[in-house]
Amino acid sequence: MRVTSIIPAPVLLERGSGFFRPTAVSGPLAGYASDVLGIPVSGDADLTLTLAGAPGESYTLEVSAAGIHVVAGSAAGIFYAIQSLRQLEVDGSYPHMRVGDEPRFAYRGAMLDVARHFFSVADVKRYIDDIARLKLNYLHLHLTDDQGWRIEILRWPNLTAHGSTTSVNGDGGGFYTQQDYSEIVDYAASRFITVVPEIDLPGHTNAALASYPELTPDGVAPELYEGIEVGFSTLTIGSERTYEFVRDVLTEVADLTPGPFLHVGGDESLSTSAEDFLVFARRLGEIGAATGKTLIGWHELGKSSELPVGTIGQYWGFTAPEGDSAAEAATFVARGGQLILSPADVAYLDIKYDASTPLGLIWAQGPTSVADAASWEPTEILPGVGDAQILGIEAPLWTETLATLEELEYMAFPRIAAIAQIAWSQQGTAHDESALEAFGARLDAAGVTRNRDV
Repeated sequence: MRVTSIIPAPVLLERGSGFFRPTAVSGPLAGYASDVLGIPVSGDADLTLTLAGAPGESYTLEVSAAGIHVVAGSAAGIFYAIQSLRQLEVDGSYPHMRVGDEPRFAYRGAMLDVARHFFSVADVKRYIDDIARLKLNYLHLHLTDDQGWRIEILRWPNLTAHGSTTSVNGDGGGFYTQQDYSEIVDYAASRFITVVPEIDLPGHTNAALASYPELTPDGVAPELYEGIEVGFSTLTIGSERTYEFVRDVLTEVADLTPGPFLHVGGDESLSTSAEDFLVFARRLGEIGAATGKTLIGWHELGKSSELPVGTIGQYWGFTAPEGDSAAEAATFVARGGQLILSPADVAYLDIKYDASTPLGLIWAQGPTSVADAASWEPTEILPGVGDAQILGIEAPLWTETLATLEELEYMAFPRIAAIAQIAWSQQGTAHDESALEAFGARLDAAGVTRNRDV
Protein backbone atom coordinates (compact mmCIF):
# COMPACT_ATOMS: atom_id res chain seq x y z
CA MET A 1 0.00 0.00 0.00
CA ARG A 2 1.44 3.37 -1.00
CA VAL A 3 1.71 5.83 1.90
CA THR A 4 0.18 9.16 0.94
CA SER A 5 -0.81 11.06 4.06
CA ILE A 6 -2.77 10.99 7.28
CA ILE A 7 -6.49 11.71 7.67
CA PRO A 8 -7.25 14.12 9.24
CA ALA A 9 -4.26 15.95 7.76
CA PRO A 10 -1.74 17.03 10.43
CA VAL A 11 -0.36 20.53 10.88
CA LEU A 12 3.13 19.40 9.83
CA LEU A 13 4.22 16.31 7.90
CA GLU A 14 7.79 16.09 6.61
CA ARG A 15 8.63 12.91 4.72
CA GLY A 16 12.03 11.30 4.75
CA SER A 17 13.39 8.29 2.90
CA GLY A 18 13.37 4.74 4.16
CA PHE A 19 11.30 2.72 6.60
CA PHE A 20 11.67 1.54 10.18
CA ARG A 21 10.26 -1.71 11.60
CA PRO A 22 9.71 -1.49 15.38
CA THR A 23 10.12 -4.55 17.58
CA ALA A 24 8.49 -3.40 20.83
CA VAL A 25 6.49 -0.50 22.30
CA SER A 26 6.67 1.15 25.72
CA GLY A 27 5.05 4.02 27.59
CA PRO A 28 1.50 5.19 28.33
CA LEU A 29 -1.11 3.32 26.24
CA ALA A 30 1.50 0.75 25.23
CA GLY A 31 -1.07 -2.00 25.72
CA TYR A 32 -3.54 -0.33 23.36
CA ALA A 33 -0.78 0.38 20.84
CA SER A 34 0.24 -3.27 21.01
CA ASP A 35 -3.33 -4.37 20.31
CA VAL A 36 -3.88 -2.17 17.25
CA LEU A 37 -0.34 -2.16 15.84
CA GLY A 38 0.57 -5.77 16.59
CA ILE A 39 3.81 -4.88 18.37
CA PRO A 40 4.72 -6.46 21.73
CA VAL A 41 5.11 -4.38 24.90
CA SER A 42 8.59 -4.21 26.39
CA GLY A 43 10.57 -1.86 28.59
CA ASP A 44 13.39 -2.05 26.03
CA ALA A 45 11.41 -0.61 23.13
CA ASP A 46 12.16 1.15 19.86
CA LEU A 47 8.64 2.61 19.66
CA THR A 48 8.37 4.93 22.66
CA LEU A 49 5.31 6.80 23.89
CA THR A 50 6.20 9.68 26.22
CA LEU A 51 4.19 12.16 28.26
CA ALA A 52 5.93 15.52 28.32
CA GLY A 53 5.13 19.18 27.80
CA ALA A 54 1.92 21.15 28.25
CA PRO A 55 -1.37 19.25 28.63
CA GLY A 56 -3.54 19.21 25.53
CA GLU A 57 -4.31 17.15 22.46
CA SER A 58 -1.16 17.94 20.46
CA TYR A 59 1.54 15.40 19.72
CA THR A 60 4.78 14.98 17.81
CA LEU A 61 5.72 11.80 15.98
CA GLU A 62 9.17 11.04 14.56
CA VAL A 63 10.12 7.96 12.58
CA SER A 64 13.79 7.53 11.71
CA ALA A 65 16.46 4.87 11.53
CA ALA A 66 16.81 5.28 15.31
CA GLY A 67 13.20 4.32 16.05
CA ILE A 68 9.72 5.77 16.46
CA HIS A 69 9.20 8.39 19.16
CA VAL A 70 5.87 9.92 20.17
CA VAL A 71 5.71 12.82 22.61
CA ALA A 72 2.47 14.38 23.87
CA GLY A 73 1.29 16.39 26.83
CA SER A 74 -1.64 14.08 27.54
CA ALA A 75 -2.75 10.49 27.06
CA ALA A 76 -5.25 11.77 24.48
CA GLY A 77 -2.38 13.16 22.38
CA ILE A 78 -0.62 9.81 22.52
CA PHE A 79 -3.85 8.09 21.49
CA TYR A 80 -4.16 10.37 18.46
CA ALA A 81 -0.55 9.69 17.49
CA ILE A 82 -1.32 5.98 17.56
CA GLN A 83 -4.23 6.59 15.16
CA SER A 84 -1.77 8.28 12.80
CA LEU A 85 0.61 5.33 13.07
CA ARG A 86 -2.24 2.97 12.16
CA GLN A 87 -2.55 4.82 8.86
CA LEU A 88 1.18 4.82 8.15
CA GLU A 89 1.97 1.13 8.60
CA VAL A 90 3.17 -0.80 5.54
CA ASP A 91 3.84 -4.50 6.12
CA GLY A 92 4.88 -3.85 9.72
CA SER A 93 7.13 -0.90 8.88
CA TYR A 94 6.67 2.86 9.04
CA PRO A 95 8.03 5.53 6.68
CA HIS A 96 10.62 7.96 7.96
CA MET A 97 8.84 11.22 8.70
CA ARG A 98 8.24 13.92 11.25
CA VAL A 99 4.70 14.88 12.25
CA GLY A 100 3.59 17.80 14.40
CA ASP A 101 -0.13 17.93 15.05
CA GLU A 102 -2.93 19.47 17.07
CA PRO A 103 -6.67 19.92 16.45
CA ARG A 104 -8.33 23.06 15.22
CA PHE A 105 -11.54 22.61 17.24
CA ALA A 106 -12.01 21.23 20.75
CA TYR A 107 -15.25 19.42 19.92
CA ARG A 108 -15.05 16.88 17.09
CA GLY A 109 -18.20 14.84 17.15
CA ALA A 110 -20.37 12.21 15.60
CA MET A 111 -24.05 11.78 16.40
CA LEU A 112 -25.81 8.42 16.31
CA ASP A 113 -29.61 8.26 16.27
CA VAL A 114 -30.57 5.15 18.23
CA ALA A 115 -34.21 6.23 18.58
CA ARG A 116 -35.61 5.73 15.08
CA HIS A 117 -33.81 2.40 14.94
CA PHE A 118 -32.22 0.80 17.98
CA PHE A 119 -28.62 -0.39 17.95
CA SER A 120 -27.09 -2.78 20.45
CA VAL A 121 -24.33 -1.97 22.91
CA ALA A 122 -21.94 -3.98 20.71
CA ASP A 123 -22.93 -1.96 17.63
CA VAL A 124 -22.39 1.35 19.46
CA LYS A 125 -18.99 0.17 20.67
CA ARG A 126 -18.05 -0.72 17.09
CA TYR A 127 -19.10 2.76 15.93
CA ILE A 128 -17.00 4.26 18.74
CA ASP A 129 -13.98 2.36 17.41
CA ASP A 130 -14.82 3.53 13.90
CA ILE A 131 -14.86 7.22 14.78
CA ALA A 132 -11.84 6.94 17.09
CA ARG A 133 -9.72 6.19 14.00
CA LEU A 134 -10.41 9.77 12.88
CA LYS A 135 -9.55 11.47 16.19
CA LEU A 136 -13.18 12.37 16.91
CA ASN A 137 -13.71 12.93 20.61
CA TYR A 138 -17.47 13.22 21.20
CA LEU A 139 -20.31 10.78 20.57
CA HIS A 140 -23.74 12.39 20.72
CA LEU A 141 -26.40 9.73 21.33
CA HIS A 142 -29.91 10.73 20.22
CA LEU A 143 -31.70 8.60 22.83
CA THR A 144 -35.35 9.64 22.52
CA ASP A 145 -37.74 10.48 19.71
CA ASP A 146 -41.25 9.85 18.47
CA GLN A 147 -40.37 6.31 17.40
CA GLY A 148 -38.77 5.07 20.61
CA TRP A 149 -37.41 5.84 24.08
CA ARG A 150 -34.02 4.14 24.49
CA ILE A 151 -32.70 4.93 27.99
CA GLU A 152 -33.97 3.41 31.24
CA ILE A 153 -35.39 5.98 33.67
CA LEU A 154 -36.02 4.37 37.05
CA ARG A 155 -38.61 6.93 38.17
CA TRP A 156 -40.61 6.51 34.93
CA PRO A 157 -40.39 2.81 34.05
CA ASN A 158 -43.10 2.79 31.37
CA LEU A 159 -40.87 4.88 29.10
CA THR A 160 -38.96 1.70 28.32
CA ALA A 161 -41.60 -0.92 29.22
CA HIS A 162 -43.87 0.59 26.55
CA GLY A 163 -42.16 3.47 24.80
CA SER A 164 -39.09 1.50 23.68
CA THR A 165 -40.95 -1.27 21.88
CA THR A 166 -41.17 0.27 18.41
CA SER A 167 -39.00 1.80 15.71
CA VAL A 168 -39.41 2.98 12.12
CA ASN A 169 -41.19 0.49 9.84
CA GLY A 170 -42.09 -1.78 12.73
CA ASP A 171 -38.56 -3.16 12.91
CA GLY A 172 -38.72 -3.79 16.65
CA GLY A 173 -37.43 -1.80 19.56
CA GLY A 174 -35.02 -1.95 22.42
CA PHE A 175 -33.41 0.17 25.10
CA TYR A 176 -30.29 0.58 27.18
CA THR A 177 -30.47 -0.25 30.84
CA GLN A 178 -28.60 2.21 32.98
CA GLN A 179 -25.84 -0.39 33.24
CA ASP A 180 -25.76 -0.67 29.43
CA TYR A 181 -25.47 3.08 29.09
CA SER A 182 -22.64 3.22 31.63
CA GLU A 183 -20.86 0.46 29.71
CA ILE A 184 -21.05 2.56 26.54
CA VAL A 185 -19.83 5.66 28.38
CA ASP A 186 -16.88 3.78 29.87
CA TYR A 187 -15.93 2.17 26.57
CA ALA A 188 -16.03 5.54 24.82
CA ALA A 189 -13.80 7.03 27.52
CA SER A 190 -11.24 4.29 26.85
CA ARG A 191 -11.07 5.71 23.30
CA PHE A 192 -10.90 9.32 24.61
CA ILE A 193 -14.46 9.94 23.46
CA THR A 194 -17.02 11.70 25.66
CA VAL A 195 -20.67 10.68 25.39
CA VAL A 196 -23.25 13.46 25.04
CA PRO A 197 -26.76 12.13 25.78
CA GLU A 198 -29.75 13.79 24.14
CA ILE A 199 -33.29 13.85 25.52
CA ASP A 200 -35.21 15.70 22.79
CA LEU A 201 -37.82 18.08 24.25
CA PRO A 202 -40.61 19.27 24.02
CA GLY A 203 -41.27 17.89 20.52
CA HIS A 204 -40.12 14.51 19.20
CA THR A 205 -41.79 13.05 22.30
CA ASN A 206 -44.50 10.68 21.02
CA ALA A 207 -42.88 7.64 22.68
CA ALA A 208 -43.02 9.42 26.04
CA LEU A 209 -46.60 10.61 25.47
CA ALA A 210 -47.71 7.09 24.56
CA SER A 211 -46.15 5.84 27.79
CA TYR A 212 -47.61 8.50 30.13
CA PRO A 213 -50.86 10.16 28.98
CA GLU A 214 -50.62 12.76 31.76
CA LEU A 215 -47.84 14.36 29.70
CA THR A 216 -50.13 14.96 26.72
CA PRO A 217 -52.11 18.15 26.13
CA ASP A 218 -55.43 16.24 26.03
CA GLY A 219 -54.63 13.56 28.60
CA VAL A 220 -55.03 10.78 26.03
CA ALA A 221 -52.11 8.52 25.16
CA PRO A 222 -51.38 8.47 21.41
CA GLU A 223 -50.54 5.27 19.59
CA LEU A 224 -46.91 4.30 19.30
CA TYR A 225 -45.39 5.66 16.10
CA GLU A 226 -43.37 3.94 13.37
CA GLY A 227 -43.24 6.61 10.66
CA ILE A 228 -40.70 9.31 9.82
CA GLU A 229 -42.72 12.54 9.74
CA VAL A 230 -41.79 15.17 12.35
CA GLY A 231 -43.32 18.04 14.27
CA PHE A 232 -46.60 16.51 15.45
CA SER A 233 -45.83 15.79 19.12
CA THR A 234 -45.48 18.04 22.15
CA LEU A 235 -45.47 17.81 25.90
CA THR A 236 -48.20 19.74 27.68
CA ILE A 237 -46.54 22.98 28.66
CA GLY A 238 -48.82 24.27 31.43
CA SER A 239 -48.70 21.21 33.68
CA GLU A 240 -46.30 20.87 36.61
CA ARG A 241 -46.35 17.11 35.99
CA THR A 242 -44.44 17.83 32.76
CA TYR A 243 -41.66 19.55 34.68
CA GLU A 244 -41.51 16.72 37.24
CA PHE A 245 -40.94 14.42 34.28
CA VAL A 246 -38.28 16.67 32.77
CA ARG A 247 -36.51 17.06 36.11
CA ASP A 248 -36.51 13.33 36.86
CA VAL A 249 -35.30 12.34 33.40
CA LEU A 250 -32.56 14.92 33.08
CA THR A 251 -31.34 14.30 36.63
CA GLU A 252 -31.03 10.54 36.12
CA VAL A 253 -29.30 10.91 32.76
CA ALA A 254 -26.95 13.59 34.08
CA ASP A 255 -26.04 11.42 37.08
CA LEU A 256 -25.08 8.60 34.69
CA THR A 257 -22.98 10.88 32.49
CA PRO A 258 -19.49 11.96 33.62
CA GLY A 259 -19.03 14.28 30.64
CA PRO A 260 -19.81 17.99 30.87
CA PHE A 261 -22.69 18.18 28.38
CA LEU A 262 -26.40 17.35 28.37
CA HIS A 263 -28.30 17.78 25.09
CA VAL A 264 -31.94 18.80 25.51
CA GLY A 265 -33.07 18.99 21.87
CA GLY A 266 -35.52 21.79 21.17
CA ASP A 267 -35.84 21.23 17.42
CA GLU A 268 -38.91 20.98 15.20
CA SER A 269 -41.41 21.67 17.98
CA LEU A 270 -44.00 22.54 15.40
CA SER A 271 -46.99 21.58 17.56
CA THR A 272 -45.89 23.78 20.45
CA SER A 273 -47.14 27.35 20.21
CA ALA A 274 -44.51 30.07 20.08
CA GLU A 275 -45.60 31.36 23.49
CA ASP A 276 -45.55 27.91 25.05
CA PHE A 277 -42.15 27.14 23.55
CA LEU A 278 -40.63 30.16 25.30
CA VAL A 279 -42.23 29.15 28.61
CA PHE A 280 -40.90 25.62 28.23
CA ALA A 281 -37.43 26.78 27.19
CA ARG A 282 -37.11 28.89 30.35
CA ARG A 283 -38.19 26.03 32.61
CA LEU A 284 -36.04 23.53 30.70
CA GLY A 285 -33.03 25.79 31.15
CA GLU A 286 -33.59 26.10 34.89
CA ILE A 287 -34.02 22.36 35.35
CA GLY A 288 -31.11 21.48 33.08
CA ALA A 289 -28.74 23.94 34.74
CA ALA A 290 -29.58 22.44 38.14
CA THR A 291 -28.00 19.14 36.99
CA GLY A 292 -24.62 20.88 36.87
CA LYS A 293 -24.18 20.13 33.17
CA THR A 294 -23.63 22.58 30.34
CA LEU A 295 -26.72 22.36 28.14
CA ILE A 296 -26.66 21.86 24.39
CA GLY A 297 -29.73 22.56 22.26
CA TRP A 298 -30.51 22.51 18.56
CA HIS A 299 -30.44 26.02 17.15
CA GLU A 300 -34.23 26.50 17.42
CA LEU A 301 -33.79 26.67 21.19
CA GLY A 302 -32.21 30.05 20.44
CA LYS A 303 -35.72 31.45 20.04
CA SER A 304 -35.46 31.96 23.80
CA SER A 305 -33.39 34.81 25.18
CA GLU A 306 -33.48 33.28 28.68
CA LEU A 307 -31.23 30.29 28.17
CA PRO A 308 -28.67 29.58 30.90
CA VAL A 309 -25.48 31.52 30.31
CA GLY A 310 -23.02 29.38 28.38
CA THR A 311 -25.59 27.10 26.72
CA ILE A 312 -24.17 25.55 23.54
CA GLY A 313 -26.15 25.75 20.31
CA GLN A 314 -26.05 23.10 17.61
CA TYR A 315 -26.68 24.56 14.16
CA TRP A 316 -28.23 22.10 11.72
CA GLY A 317 -29.37 24.58 9.07
CA PHE A 318 -27.81 24.82 5.63
CA THR A 319 -24.47 26.32 4.63
CA ALA A 320 -26.56 29.17 3.23
CA PRO A 321 -28.78 29.90 6.29
CA GLU A 322 -32.52 30.09 5.74
CA GLY A 323 -35.27 31.75 7.76
CA ASP A 324 -34.43 32.60 11.36
CA SER A 325 -31.75 29.92 11.76
CA ALA A 326 -28.80 32.34 11.84
CA ALA A 327 -30.51 34.64 14.35
CA GLU A 328 -31.44 31.69 16.56
CA ALA A 329 -27.86 30.44 16.50
CA ALA A 330 -26.62 33.92 17.39
CA THR A 331 -28.61 33.82 20.65
CA PHE A 332 -26.25 31.19 22.08
CA VAL A 333 -23.21 33.34 21.36
CA ALA A 334 -24.92 36.41 22.85
CA ARG A 335 -25.59 34.38 26.01
CA GLY A 336 -21.90 33.50 26.39
CA GLY A 337 -22.03 30.12 24.68
CA GLN A 338 -20.52 28.67 21.55
CA LEU A 339 -21.79 26.73 18.57
CA ILE A 340 -21.43 23.21 17.24
CA LEU A 341 -21.84 23.25 13.47
CA SER A 342 -23.68 20.41 11.73
CA PRO A 343 -24.96 21.98 8.50
CA ALA A 344 -27.36 19.41 7.12
CA ASP A 345 -26.48 19.85 3.46
CA VAL A 346 -22.84 18.85 4.02
CA ALA A 347 -22.55 17.15 7.43
CA TYR A 348 -25.61 14.87 7.67
CA LEU A 349 -24.36 11.37 6.97
CA ASP A 350 -27.82 9.93 6.33
CA ILE A 351 -28.31 11.97 3.16
CA LYS A 352 -27.77 9.96 -0.03
CA TYR A 353 -24.34 10.16 -1.67
CA ASP A 354 -26.00 10.36 -5.09
CA ALA A 355 -29.31 9.48 -6.70
CA SER A 356 -28.40 5.79 -6.91
CA THR A 357 -27.59 5.33 -3.20
CA PRO A 358 -29.96 2.61 -1.93
CA LEU A 359 -30.17 4.05 1.60
CA GLY A 360 -30.71 7.50 3.00
CA LEU A 361 -32.86 10.54 2.28
CA ILE A 362 -32.43 13.66 0.15
CA TRP A 363 -34.39 16.36 2.00
CA ALA A 364 -31.30 18.39 3.02
CA GLN A 365 -30.63 19.74 -0.47
CA GLY A 366 -29.18 16.29 -1.17
CA PRO A 367 -27.63 14.18 -2.44
CA THR A 368 -24.37 15.00 -0.63
CA SER A 369 -21.18 13.74 -2.26
CA VAL A 370 -17.83 13.21 -0.55
CA ALA A 371 -16.63 16.37 -2.28
CA ASP A 372 -19.59 18.29 -0.81
CA ALA A 373 -18.80 16.99 2.67
CA ALA A 374 -15.17 18.07 2.29
CA SER A 375 -15.65 21.49 0.72
CA TRP A 376 -17.12 23.78 3.40
CA GLU A 377 -15.44 26.20 5.77
CA PRO A 378 -17.07 26.57 9.22
CA THR A 379 -16.34 30.28 9.61
CA GLU A 380 -18.10 31.15 6.34
CA ILE A 381 -21.60 29.98 7.31
CA LEU A 382 -23.01 32.26 10.01
CA PRO A 383 -22.43 36.03 10.18
CA GLY A 384 -20.04 37.03 12.94
CA VAL A 385 -19.19 33.43 13.83
CA GLY A 386 -15.46 32.72 13.66
CA ASP A 387 -13.19 30.17 15.29
CA ALA A 388 -13.66 31.67 18.76
CA GLN A 389 -17.43 31.22 18.59
CA ILE A 390 -17.26 27.63 17.29
CA LEU A 391 -16.85 24.89 19.86
CA GLY A 392 -16.60 22.35 17.09
CA ILE A 393 -18.07 20.24 14.31
CA GLU A 394 -20.40 17.24 14.44
CA ALA A 395 -21.51 14.73 11.80
CA PRO A 396 -25.03 13.46 12.60
CA LEU A 397 -26.25 10.06 11.41
CA TRP A 398 -30.04 9.76 11.52
CA THR A 399 -31.53 6.31 11.09
CA GLU A 400 -34.91 6.54 9.38
CA THR A 401 -33.57 4.21 6.66
CA LEU A 402 -30.75 2.50 8.57
CA ALA A 403 -31.33 -0.62 10.66
CA THR A 404 -27.98 -2.45 10.81
CA LEU A 405 -24.39 -1.68 11.73
CA GLU A 406 -23.32 -2.29 8.14
CA GLU A 407 -25.82 0.28 6.91
CA LEU A 408 -24.55 2.81 9.46
CA GLU A 409 -20.97 2.32 8.33
CA TYR A 410 -21.91 2.41 4.64
CA MET A 411 -23.53 5.83 5.03
CA ALA A 412 -20.79 7.18 7.33
CA PHE A 413 -17.73 6.10 5.38
CA PRO A 414 -16.01 7.74 3.65
CA ARG A 415 -17.84 11.05 4.21
CA ILE A 416 -17.18 11.19 7.95
CA ALA A 417 -13.45 11.20 7.19
CA ALA A 418 -13.89 14.40 5.20
CA ILE A 419 -15.86 16.03 8.02
CA ALA A 420 -13.33 14.86 10.62
CA GLN A 421 -10.66 16.68 8.64
CA ILE A 422 -12.68 19.90 8.77
CA ALA A 423 -12.94 19.48 12.55
CA TRP A 424 -9.27 18.61 13.14
CA SER A 425 -7.10 20.10 10.41
CA GLN A 426 -6.09 23.71 10.04
CA GLN A 427 -8.20 26.10 8.00
CA GLY A 428 -7.54 25.83 4.28
CA THR A 429 -6.27 22.24 4.37
CA ALA A 430 -6.96 20.73 0.97
CA HIS A 431 -9.03 17.59 0.51
CA ASP A 432 -6.64 14.78 -0.46
CA GLU A 433 -8.45 12.12 -2.49
CA SER A 434 -5.43 9.81 -2.53
CA ALA A 435 -5.22 9.92 1.27
CA LEU A 436 -8.92 9.13 1.48
CA GLU A 437 -8.45 6.21 -0.90
CA ALA A 438 -5.62 4.81 1.23
CA PHE A 439 -7.73 5.25 4.36
CA GLY A 440 -10.56 3.37 2.67
CA ALA A 441 -8.26 0.44 1.94
CA ARG A 442 -7.37 0.28 5.63
CA LEU A 443 -11.06 0.26 6.52
CA ASP A 444 -11.49 -2.67 4.14
CA ALA A 445 -8.66 -4.54 5.85
CA ALA A 446 -10.30 -3.92 9.23
CA GLY A 447 -13.69 -5.16 8.04
CA VAL A 448 -15.38 -1.75 8.26
CA THR A 449 -18.17 -1.35 5.71
CA ARG A 450 -17.91 1.65 3.40
CA ASN A 451 -19.38 2.94 0.17
CA ARG A 452 -16.76 1.98 -2.42
CA ASP A 453 -18.61 3.56 -5.35
CA VAL A 454 -17.78 7.19 -4.50
